[in-house]
Amino acid sequence: MNIRSLTRGDGVVIGAAVLLFIASFLDIYSIDGVSSGADFPNAWESAPLLMSVFLAGIFAAVLIVVARGLPTVPKVAGLDLGQFGIALAVFSAWSALGNIFDPAGGFNNSGQGSDSGFGAGTGVILGLIATLALAGAAVATPLVPALKGALVGAPRPQAPQPYGAQPAGGYGYPGAQQPGQPYGAQPGQPGQPGQPFGAAQPQQAAPAPQAAQAPAGDFSPFWFAVPVPRPLYAEDGSPTPIAELAPGTWYLAVEQRGPGLVAQTQDGRRGVLQDTTGIQRG
Repeated sequence: MNIRSLTRGDGVVIGAAVLLFIASFLDIYSIDGVSSGADFPNAWESAPLLMSVFLAGIFAAVLIVVARGLPTVPKVAGLDLGQFGIALAVFSAWSALGNIFDPAGGFNNSGQGSDSGFGAGTGVILGLIATLALAGAAVATPLVPALKGALVGAPRPQAPQPYGAQPAGGYGYPGAQQPGQPYGAQPGQPGQPGQPFGAAQPQQAAPAPQAAQAPAGDFSPFWFAVPVPRPLYAEDGSPTPIAELAPGTWYLAVEQRGPGLVAQTQDGRRGVLQDTTGIQRG
């Protein structure tokens, strides 16, 4: 489950579910003239109220959040989990509204109906507020731009290190110290040993004349980092991502594939990065 796919509206849904769970332990009704410290029942002692309001709302929040985080959303009776969760959230809010008007279900100690001192308790009032927020966020998230924003922002790419500073040394970092490299050795190309300090550097080949340049199809592997999370697709063209490249990590580009790059991940998997805009070369 990818939490970066959650929106601000999903954050409201999660907060409303937490408030609903807390409200389920509070009094469901009050009686005029009776102290608020009296032992009144809560939602867990009233099965109809518990099932129709509190558990229905909590289950609705779970379905909405899970549906948002899954790459492929399963369906129930022709509806995907998100749509089913929205319908359940609206049902929960409607049931909570009914319990505000008749929190004791028409029962009281004198048997004279629900208008002889019975009123909504703290649990029912908070339950109504939570279910209204839950249903409102569930319905409005696809429609309101402010609620469609990402709940967890993508991490920013690492800032360039000042001259002479030691790099973080993450996977594939082009300036990281290679295992077995002597102290003071100069880093070489990936997969090649470094040169000892003070050793003569190989002579660089003189630039070839314009007419003798290598053909445009030649490709040299290089290290790169992505500015935002991007999916890595299988080399066989499958539309399902096999991995996600994360900012702040260096990856090795091993081949050019049309406008994309064939990249290698930390665990050795290879795939095609289709979106190469804004990548940082190492």
